[in-house]
Amino acid sequence: MPADGADEHRALVAGIHTGGVHAGTAPVEFLHDGTGHLFGLGGDDHGALLGVHAVDHLIDDHARQVTGDHGVQGAVQIAVDQSRTHDDHSVGDQVGGADGDVFLSVDPFGDDVHTAGGAAGAEDQAIAHAHDDAAVREAVAPYVKATIERINTNVAGRNEFLKEFGDKEGAYLYVIVATGNIYEDIIQAKAGAKQGADIIAVIRTTGQSLLDYVPYGATTEGFGGTYATQENFRLMREALDEVGREQKRYIRLCNYCSGLCMPEIAAMGALERLDVMLNDALYGILFRDINMQRTIVDQYFSRVINGYAGVIINTGEDNYLTTDDAITSAHTVLASQFLNEAFALRAGMREEQMGLGHAFEMDPSGENTFLYELAQAQMAREIFPKAPLKYMPPTKFMTGNIFRGHIQDALFNMIAILTGQKLQLLGMMTEAIHTPFMSDRALSIENAQYIFRTMKDLGGELIYKENGIIRNRANEVLTKATDLLVEIEKLGLFTTIEKGIFADVKRPKDGGKGLNGVVVKDEKHFNPFIEEMKGKVAAE
Repeated sequence: MPADGADEHRALVAGIHTGGVHAGTAPVEFLHDGTGHLFGLGGDDHGALLGVHAVDHLIDDHARQVTGDHGVQGAVQIAVDQSRTHDDHSVGDQVGGADGDVFLSVDPFGDDVHTAGGAAGAEDQAIAHAHDDAAVREAVAPYVKATIERINTNVAGRNEFLKEFGDKEGAYLYVIVATGNIYEDIIQAKAGAKQGADIIAVIRTTGQSLLDYVPYGATTEGFGGTYATQENFRLMREALDEVGREQKRYIRLCNYCSGLCMPEIAAMGALERLDVMLNDALYGILFRDINMQRTIVDQYFSRVINGYAGVIINTGEDNYLTTDDAITSAHTVLASQFLNEAFALRAGMREEQMGLGHAFEMDPSGENTFLYELAQAQMAREIFPKAPLKYMPPTKFMTGNIFRGHIQDALFNMIAILTGQKLQLLGMMTEAIHTPFMSDRALSIENAQYIFRTMKDLGGELIYKENGIIRNRANEVLTKATDLLVEIEKLGLFTTIEKGIFADVKRPKDGGKGLNGVVVKDEKHFNPFIEEMKGKVAAE
């Protein structure tokens, strides 16, 4: 697993260690915009993740943009503060701490471990004597095993919870909390669960998707959301399990691993038993200006992790519909769903874990828009019959008129029950202030429960008219999506994105954030976690 400029050196070893890692008196620090190929985890007394970043994926398999035998590899740079590297030879000598802690370390190869530079290609990289491949694998194996066993235990715990209390039939009612303070989020989440919510999504603070590192510990400051950290995941998981036992049902926890740290946050979720993750293959490119090569690489490894941990992923097509016209651009949403499905299958995920996204986002002033919304929702349900589709409420055309707003949400809920949507992100009046009033959340849950109860089997009673508006609309969207996929196949995915075909957003192949964290894999590269996880589900 070579550092940049040292193709024949395999100094950076994927290691999961219990305890802290020290260079003399100085801890090893973790950054993410340099080089070195490994899956590493770092933590505190609660196993809090500091850094993880390794991807094993040939990007040309997806996008036909890179030729040759080498893929593109997301990377971790391990850096030691230069002011604290007086005793480099002792790196890895001191390993100790609380039981169950998970840490990334540099294997103690001696005096050849030095301070890493600040970016890919920096001269002062962490390098050491090359070791035999078999010896490296043998050294890594116990730590890989310990991490896999922890994830297995988490998944078994979820299964035992569901076995005891059963799982909900029909749609999961999905609500958000986003106070910025994890302890306030817990209060809000417990209230939402008691009101009837099945999924609690903790929205990330504004801009975290652009951070090329994972924040540490419990956080109490955030804007428009709360930092995604492993400690915050642990605290919220504990709280939801507590209220779940009170309510005698399993409450699912959702967070976001889109952005520059998809594999890192996916790993945190696997270690702390999250159930749902926002994990779109294109979202970061289009809406956060993250480099497309970086994103396509990262989504692969993150989905391998999510797949193994039994996590449902949510894709981001619903976001396209908040920026583009839901009628004229519906075919691009369907094309993106096909792409996200293909990426997920390539990463070994089951269809039952693919929460492909879409949204109720047509202008309500237009004629027959309810029929068009119904057509597109039913079309998605029939095309992806096993997928737990994620349906987002009206946002772009939501209004401050409380009566009209509740009617729009009610129509959205009607389509959800008619077409068998599974993850129902509830609309509510005050969601624009990030954390809705508890009273509004209660009313929104009541709205959905009323409609889902009274219309439970209505969808099975309906037959759509031959050559009618609904069937014709679905055929039109599917035909255009098929034509678009043919065009994408000819152009390549990257060129398609450069042309702005998705959401009318254009991104250059070599632009955006995070490209300096993408390097060509050495032929000796390996990722033991992909070997252990891909195509499998823990505890099965």
